[in-house]
Amino acid sequence: MTSDAGSVPPWIDALAAALERNGRAAIVVVAHVAGSVPRESGATMIVTADGQSGTIGGGHLEFEATRLAREALEGDVPATWVVRFPLAARVGQCCGGVATLVFATLGAEARTWLESARACARGGAAFGVVSRIAGGGEAAARLIVTADDARGSLDDAGHDSAAVAFVRARLAAEASGTFVMALPGTSTQSLVVQIERPMRFPVLLFGNGHVARALVQVLGVLPVQVRWIDARADDFPPDPPANVEVVVSDVPEAEVRSAPPGSFVLVMTHSHALDFTLVETALTRDDWHYVGMIGSRPKRAQLERRLLARGTPAARLATVVCPIGAGLPGVTGKDPGSIAVGVAAELIATRAARAKQHRALVASPAR
Repeated sequence: MTSDAGSVPPWIDALAAALERNGRAAIVVVAHVAGSVPRESGATMIVTADGQSGTIGGGHLEFEATRLAREALEGDVPATWVVRFPLAARVGQCCGGVATLVFATLGAEARTWLESARACARGGAAFGVVSRIAGGGEAAARLIVTADDARGSLDDAGHDSAAVAFVRARLAAEASGTFVMALPGTSTQSLVVQIERPMRFPVLLFGNGHVARALVQVLGVLPVQVRWIDARADDFPPDPPANVEVVVSDVPEAEVRSAPPGSFVLVMTHSHALDFTLVETALTRDDWHYVGMIGSRPKRAQLERRLLARGTPAARLATVVCPIGAGLPGVTGKDPGSIAVGVAAELIATRAARAKQHRALVASPAR
């Protein structure tokens, strides 16, 4: 299991696998939303004649989108088109908003631009995938754009230039999601731009006891990349989720020192002494998004006494979350599953708050 696999948007690998198996596949992307809708702009689903990967929210919307995609796959010509779904009027969903979906049927020709997209993701670059709303050869063309590179072509130099400028403006503005862009100087031609950003949600999980094993199952369905670290190799399950990398180490402190900035650190080993050592090591850095330790309030008090005596500043100790997973009102269970759900919710909430702060900084005028 490689550490970079989690950085690739899941739809890229799902589409590549579908093309390998079936030769043809359809991609369905939420492009624009208004009001209450099941999924956000950029949500993506891959459809084949007999299978499906990903979701655009389930219900009648997904059922109808899957039906349309499979009907289109019965033809042999690549196509890209847009369908607007007023959810109450068209598919009977009571949420009542409007979802605009982009559909595209793809064949073996897509493998080239998929590899370019995968390379961008593995390199940590945000990028845009640009396609033309059209049928035939025009629909097959794709352009992959990063802040400093462009790969592929829409088979029109003017369209390529306009698309590159559009994508780079949105990358600079920290935008994400999917956009329909009208081509300058035309009234009928449009491009679809899907902005993808590396999934920067790295989690370091120390310990492989009951709570850690339950937490890994919850994190396995979230857009996170987990390094699961412990010295007890035989205690790891044989089939962890795809976004989890197992690390067997007798020196877990080294993992703390080398982890990327912005990581979420969860300490829940079999040893209080090791927990304290890992937290103390973590507090020598100030670039984490979250540091949490499993335990009770008395355990936290013991940690504070020990580390204050060793010179750790009180302000740094205050950043440690302990007990972890206690932030959900009404969730008081101490079984591994309840704790795991609470911890996962805490990580999601922390990440959302950090992202909101970041967007506010990006949007604020320079001084």
